Amino acid sequence: MRWWLVAASLWLLVVVTIAQARNRPHNQDGEIHRGKRKKDGPGPGRTRAGRSRPLKIRLVPGPSMAVEPRENQGKTLVMKSYKNLQEQHSSYNVISDPDSLDLSGDSPVPNDPGEPVTPLTQEEIQRILWREEEEHREEEERLRKKDEARKKRRKQRKEQAEKQRKIVEGKRREEEKALRLQVEKEEEEWRRHMAAEEKRREEEERRRQDEEDKRRKEAAEREAREKERKLEEERWRQEELLREELLALVEEEEEEKEKVEEVWLRGDVFEMPPKEPEEPEEPDLLPAPIPRPPAATEAELKEMEAAEEEAEEEEEEEEVVVVENRGGLPPGCDISDVTLTCDNAKLTYFPPLSIPELKSLSLEGNNISSIPAEAFNGIPNLEWINLKKNKLTSNSIDAKAFKGLKMLSRLYLDGNLLEAVPADLPPTLQELKINENRLRRIHKNSFQDLSSLVILELEGNLLSEGNLDPLAFAPLIQLSYLRLGRNHFRTIPQGLPISLLELYLENNLIEEISETAFNRTHSLNVVSLRHNRLDETRIAPLAWFNHRNLESIDLSHNDLYLVPSYLPKSLVHLVLVGNNIERIPGYVFAHMEPGIEYLYLSYNKLDGEAIEPESFFGSYQSMVELCLDHNQLIAVPSGINEMTNLHFLRLNDNSIRSIPDESICDPNHSGDSTMVALRLENNYMDPQKISPTAFSCVRSSSSVVLKPQKTK
Repeated sequence: MRWWLVAASLWLLVVVTIAQARNRPHNQDGEIHRGKRKKDGPGPGRTRAGRSRPLKIRLVPGPSMAVEPRENQGKTLVMKSYKNLQEQHSSYNVISDPDSLDLSGDSPVPNDPGEPVTPLTQEEIQRILWREEEEHREEEERLRKKDEARKKRRKQRKEQAEKQRKIVEGKRREEEKALRLQVEKEEEEWRRHMAAEEKRREEEERRRQDEEDKRRKEAAEREAREKERKLEEERWRQEELLREELLALVEEEEEEKEKVEEVWLRGDVFEMPPKEPEEPEEPDLLPAPIPRPPAATEAELKEMEAAEEEAEEEEEEEEVVVVENRGGLPPGCDISDVTLTCDNAKLTYFPPLSIPELKSLSLEGNNISSIPAEAFNGIPNLEWINLKKNKLTSNSIDAKAFKGLKMLSRLYLDGNLLEAVPADLPPTLQELKINENRLRRIHKNSFQDLSSLVILELEGNLLSEGNLDPLAFAPLIQLSYLRLGRNHFRTIPQGLPISLLELYLENNLIEEISETAFNRTHSLNVVSLRHNRLDETRIAPLAWFNHRNLESIDLSHNDLYLVPSYLPKSLVHLVLVGNNIERIPGYVFAHMEPGIEYLYLSYNKLDGEAIEPESFFGSYQSMVELCLDHNQLIAVPSGINEMTNLHFLRLNDNSIRSIPDESICDPNHSGDSTMVALRLENNYMDPQKISPTAFSCVRSSSSVVLKPQKTK
């Protein structure tokens, strides 16, 4: 735009100069005219503000030049060179009459063809050019201001966007800070919990060490008693040998005496009629000879026989004393060291016992129907009581029956008729089993003071979330193992202990798992929910997703149609046997660390489209055992050949028809063979058509089971 104006200005300057040279004789008139205009004052060429009005230059074509269309004039001026402009300037006349100019700029010719044309002077042309340049500068300034305004608006929008971004970034930072604080809080709680767990483990280790020391001490005592018993047996054996030697000597002496007597009584004795032998007073003495033996020999024999009888009587008395000291055991009972066993002895009452050193008592399989308050007074040091399969009821157990047992750690009450947990159980109790009873209610104080309890089993009762108080488990601060199978729960029980490691809820009516079901059980390691009514849509996404210790989940025999998503990151062992699973979604195991190792999907409905290429993504380095037997697969699923650590693979009882070379073993894998066992029987394959390289990753060919196969 600017260079075009410069070119036009130069061209106009040249034209004006030539015009002045040609019109020099008329300069006087022009001078007079210009003077007249100046004298007359401001004319049409000046504005009201005193500024000269912009004049338009009109170029009138001469007689020797054709008029170009207006729209092509600019192009002609731009394209022609300075030389051409000099050649053309003689064909135009410069008109300087401002009144005859078309101020609108729409027409380069006069309004009236007969109107006189006055050429412009160089000064006027210069002013016109300056005015044009000024207008051009104003236009440029206007465009510049417009551009600056546009840039300013763009900058404002950018600043507004930046401000909005900073606000969003600030909110995101605040959210991240809140999340980080929450994570730090959870980690702090987890550390405190781990410290408490470590302390508990140390206490358990110390208690285990004490128990081990106690067991070693008891073993040493038993060994000392055994050694003493062996020494006593050896002493009795030596005395028995000495007694036999003495008897042998006595018999030899008697034989010699008989020989002497026979010689002395020969004839008279044999001629006498036989005499009925009288019942000897002492069976071990020989019949009195005739004449009688010397008094010294008879006294010696009597003394020896009396000593034998006394020894036997002492042994019998010792046995009787031992039995009396052991409390007068009823028939069918057997005692060994510190353990008394009366299993299936048909007892109808609790036997009165007085054996203070007794540690273990088993009365399983009897008909005992009550336990009186003084039942354990004579056996206060019991550590283990087994009362399984009796006829005990809640009302038949005295409230103070177990109160005096200060060392009791294990109590088994399975297979009775209890409707409530017995009251006032010892605080030392570590293991409590009340399976297969009639428990109808677990109250808030049912486990009061049982802070040492580690194992609790309540299977096969009438419990549900309606009759289990949420605060019932609160006192059990060390509970690690809880079994609630074969009850009537529809949801996960509330108030599970924080210390819980293993939870078993098999054979219930559970239909859903809420997000808060396992909120407090951060140490949970094993969950068994087999034989319930769960499907994947009723498992909340965050039910156990963030658990760091949950390694084993059993969801077999439920109503699942898909492998559940949002499984725990720490999951290692997953059992989904006996469901209706039709598909394994892609990347369902991708988030797990270090990765799933044992996956059991037997007895489901997996077919040819059930497994995607990304289904096993994330488990290629970790999978050890994979069971896909008893499904509807028509080919080996993709991704198995990438499992570098797979040991056991079950694909039997499917509809597989062929085994491609690279479907199970990766030919590019250079490491050692890892596959230990491979089962492919009961499919539709022809073993003769399978390439030997298809099983190159199996350690032994004998580990591959291919027969029998189904007939087509």
